[in-house]
Amino acid sequence: MPEVNKILVAICFSEYCLGTFAYATRLAGQLQAELVVANVINIKDVQAIGNIQSMGYSISAEDYVKGVKEERRAEIDKMIADSGFPRDKLKVILKVGHPFEELLRVTKEEKVDMVVMGAKGRSNIEHLLVGSVAEKMFRHSPVTVVSYRKR
Repeated sequence: MPEVNKILVAICFSEYCLGTFAYATRLAGQLQAELVVANVINIKDVQAIGNIQSMGYSISAEDYVKGVKEERRAEIDKMIADSGFPRDKLKVILKVGHPFEELLRVTKEEKVDMVVMGAKGRSNIEHLLVGSVAEKMFRHSPVTVVSYRKR
């Protein structure tokens, strides 16, 4: 079995988020691995804000991204503090783009050995067994992907 020195945990702020993060921190602790926490602001949401702005409303895509990043960073910081995971073994990455593409990019750029993510994302459509981003990661990730399922 290959060594696992760095784990990426994909956080999407779904109902599975806290469990996924807790699982990843326990796993990283047991393996004495570093942890990369990644969240992607979907570019489709940013484009929708841009469309609203073009209709004359006083909202900007830049302000939206800035606000979302601040909110998500604060939530991630709270999750980290509550977990007790050592901050010197942890890195937080916030991206804007297509979630699958950005997570795959982070996987490669950070040279992670494993990805931990929830089985479903924010949409949580009842008839799907696996969320579309998770499903794409399972098929295309160059490293092992571990699926966290809420019990």
